[in-house]
Amino acid sequence: MTPIPRGLCALLLLCLAAGSGLARAGEARAAVASNFLHTCEALAEDFHARTGHRLRISSASTGKLYAQIRAGAPFDLLLAADAATPRRLVSEGLAKADSVHDYALGRLVLWSRDPGRIGDGEALLRGGDIPRLAIANPALAPYGAAAREVLQRLGRWEALQPALVQGENVGQAMQFVATGAAPLGLLPRSQVQEAERQARGSGWEIPADWHAPIVQSAVLLIRGSDNPAARAFSDYLRSAPARAIVREHGYDRVD
Repeated sequence: MTPIPRGLCALLLLCLAAGSGLARAGEARAAVASNFLHTCEALAEDFHARTGHRLRISSASTGKLYAQIRAGAPFDLLLAADAATPRRLVSEGLAKADSVHDYALGRLVLWSRDPGRIGDGEALLRGGDIPRLAIANPALAPYGAAAREVLQRLGRWEALQPALVQGENVGQAMQFVATGAAPLGLLPRSQVQEAERQARGSGWEIPADWHAPIVQSAVLLIRGSDNPAARAFSDYLRSAPARAIVREHGYDRVD
């Protein structure tokens, strides 16, 4: 007999429990990296429809969320924009080791709200005129660290320092570009995809091998380990429906 995949098994159990009245609707608090906010809102809606549980979302840069968790913020789960932070929390005794899993692979895009701004994106990044370029803070946000890595690879990190407009997180960096404060930005593909549902811009996807993979991991925090809703969402995030929503929002698949 072919074994049932773990994610599918978890979702079946959730649905059976919800349908039979065995699962009491609860609430979990999730700390979510800024780039993943819109995707997590879609996941929370689907999760509630399937289980009755609700997910309360707080969003910030991964670095800021880590500091809040260390300071005792009442979160049950962390959905980080990197793989290192959840594992660091495990090593510090603040998260459950057996709950860590990779849920998304992010991509970086050079983007402008001006549809005619970016033609040859590679040539522009390598030596074109860049008056202002928005990125997330590399010290706090993994997408900012990836943007720095790209510019260092091209030998432009130092030269472009006066042009860089740094947001505390990718959401703020996106706002700089969306409002015209910066004509260009190195931004998550997921956020670019969301922005272009409203108004078409121009962009160029950064080759995946120009920076280290942006592997995003989730973890159940110790304070959420006895919360049925938190445990249920951790399982749900591994399920096929959740993975489909993640892909629809601009992330590559993590097997």
